[in-house]
Amino acid sequence: MSEKHMKPMSLDEIRQLKGKTDWDRLVRAGDFEGRDEEDFDLDWSTTRVVMPEPKKAVSLRIDPDILDFFKSQGKGYQTRMNAVLRAYMEAKRAG
Repeated sequence: MSEKHMKPMSLDEIRQLKGKTDWDRLVRAGDFEGRDEEDFDLDWSTTRVVMPEPKKAVSLRIDPDILDFFKSQGKGYQTRMNAVLRAYMEAKRAG
């Protein structure tokens, strides 16, 4: 979070903040604590762990409006740009 969105607050001000948690929905969802693995029908016998490959740092020239668009979507804009490029690559490979 950038400093322009931060402001000092007293303890009393913090206590008066309204949380964004939907407590009623959580109560309706029930308690999952203590359930056994079998309750979720998990089959771990065929599970494999896939380690992600490290990313490569590159210098890339992009039109300013494209970069601004992705950055305006918030944190993770580079990951989203990578996802768009991956979708394009996979579509071209399939076609």
